[in-house]
Amino acid sequence: MPRRILDRLNTRLERWLPEQRLFMKSDSATRFIRLRPLTQASVLAVGSGLFLWSTVASAMLFIDGISSGGAAQNDKVAKVAFERRLDILSKERDSRAAEALAAQDRFQTALQQVSKMQSALLASEERRRELETGISVIQSTLRRTMDERDTARLALAKAEGKGADSGPTPVARAEDMAKTVDMLTAALGETAKERDTAAQDAQSAQYEMDKIALEKRLMEQRNDEIFTTLEGAVKISMEPLDKVFKQAGMDPDNVLAQIKRGYSGTGGPLTPVSLSTKGSADLDGDTARAESILRKLDEMNMYRIAVDQLPFAMPVKSSFRFSSPFGWRWGRMHEGVDMAAPIGTKIYAPADGVVIAAEWERGYGNLIKIRHEFGITTRYGHLNKIRVKVGQKVSQGDWIADMGNTGHSTGPHLHYEIRISGKAINPMTFIKAGKNVF
Repeated sequence: MPRRILDRLNTRLERWLPEQRLFMKSDSATRFIRLRPLTQASVLAVGSGLFLWSTVASAMLFIDGISSGGAAQNDKVAKVAFERRLDILSKERDSRAAEALAAQDRFQTALQQVSKMQSALLASEERRRELETGISVIQSTLRRTMDERDTARLALAKAEGKGADSGPTPVARAEDMAKTVDMLTAALGETAKERDTAAQDAQSAQYEMDKIALEKRLMEQRNDEIFTTLEGAVKISMEPLDKVFKQAGMDPDNVLAQIKRGYSGTGGPLTPVSLSTKGSADLDGDTARAESILRKLDEMNMYRIAVDQLPFAMPVKSSFRFSSPFGWRWGRMHEGVDMAAPIGTKIYAPADGVVIAAEWERGYGNLIKIRHEFGITTRYGHLNKIRVKVGQKVSQGDWIADMGNTGHSTGPHLHYEIRISGKAINPMTFIKAGKNVF
C-alpha cells in the first residue's frame, strides 16, 4: 500500500521533476544512482528550509546588532545631555546667588540712605519747631514793641505840649524803636525762608522713600521669579534621579545619607547662604527658598556621586545580544545575565569600585569581582583576558577585561552578576533603571 502511494506521487511529480540518474564509472564497471521525483522534492524542501532558516537567523542577528548599537549611542547622548543640564543649572544657581547678593547690597545701601534721610527729616522737623517758637517769640516782642511805640508817641505828644526836655528826646526813642522793628521784621523773613526750605527737604525725603519702597517691591518680584524658575528646574531634574533609585529597589534617603557620610569631594557640599543680616520678615521667606534650592542642588550632586558608585551603566558598550536571562535554567538557578558578542569585545566597569578577585574560578573561567558601595558586588565571568589586578580601584567606564569563552561556556559571551550582601539579584533591575540616567 505505501509503495503504491509513493509510485503515484512520483508519477505526479515527474511533470516538474523528471527522474535523474548519476553515473559513476570505474575501470571495471559503470554504476548509477536514480534520483526519483519524490527524492528530488525532499532534497529541495530540506535545502529551501535550511536557506530560509539561515536567512532569518542572519537578519535577526543583524537587527539585534543595530538595535544594541543604537541603544548604546542613545545612552551616551542622554548621559552627555544630563551632565550638560546639571552644569547649566549649577551656573544658573551661581548667577542667581550672585544677583541676590548684589540686590541685598543695593538694598542695604538704600536702607542707609533712607536712615540718613529720616535723620535729616527729623532734624528739619526740630528746626521747624524751633523756628515756629522763634516766630512766636518775635511776634510777642513785636506786639510789645508796637505797644511801647504807641506809648512813646503819646509821651512825645505830651512832652511837646509841655515843652519839657529831659533825657533822650522822644524822636530818638522813636528812631530806636523803628530800628528794632526793622530788625525783627528781617529775622521773621529769614525764619519763614528756613521753614519753606525745611518743608522742601521733607518733601524730597518722602519722594526718595517712596522710590526706595518701589525698588524694594520690584526686587522682591524679581527674586520670586528667579526662585520659581530655579525651583521648577530643580524639581524636573530631581524626579528622574529619584525614580532611578526606587526602580533599583533602593531607598533614596538612605543612599543620600550614606553618600553624605562618606563625601570627600573637592570643596565639600554646597553651603546655604543668607540673604539678610538684619531681621526682616519679608526676606525670611526668600532666605528659606534659597536655602531649600541649595539643599536640592546639593542632593543632585550627591545623586550624581551615587550614580557613579552604583552599577547602572552597561558593562558592554558595543553591539551584543542577551543570550540568557536571569532565573531558572535547565533545572538550575542562573544568577546573572549573559551578553553574547565576539571574543575580545571590551568589558567596562559599570560603577566605581575596588577589584577583590581577578582569577580563574571553576565554572566561571576567568573571573573578576568588583566591590562597590552599599554592599554591592559585581561579577564578570568567561573572560578571555583580565586587565585589572586585585586591590585596584576602578572608575565607571574603565576597561577591565575582554569577552571570552572560558569555563563552562558554549560560546563567547559575558556572564554578568550583581549581588547585594552576597545575594544575587537580576542585573536588568539596575540596567533598566540606568536608562533614565545614561
